[in-house]
Amino acid sequence: MRTGAGRVSHDALTHNISAGGVLFTSEGEVPVGGTIEYVVTLTSMRGMHVDLRCFGKVVRLEKSEAASQPPGYLIAVTLDRYQFVRREASSA
Repeated sequence: MRTGAGRVSHDALTHNISAGGVLFTSEGEVPVGGTIEYVVTLTSMRGMHVDLRCFGKVVRLEKSEAASQPPGYLIAVTLDRYQFVRREASSA
């Protein structure tokens, strides 16, 4: 994800996604009300990766208290617009 003009980049773990937005956790704190760009990577059984490049607004931020995860934040973001970016999966 990338926020505002400062172009700060954080890794995140998606918990759920819908047509209206996404909920994820990240170790990085982001300002509520700020704009955000985030990429959700979808993988098919045929080895194709599809990146869903999304733009939205942060609507909720709360400290994550889950014992099974490192300290971080639970972040809810709108899904205002998006584009699909296809790429081949790298062979491992």
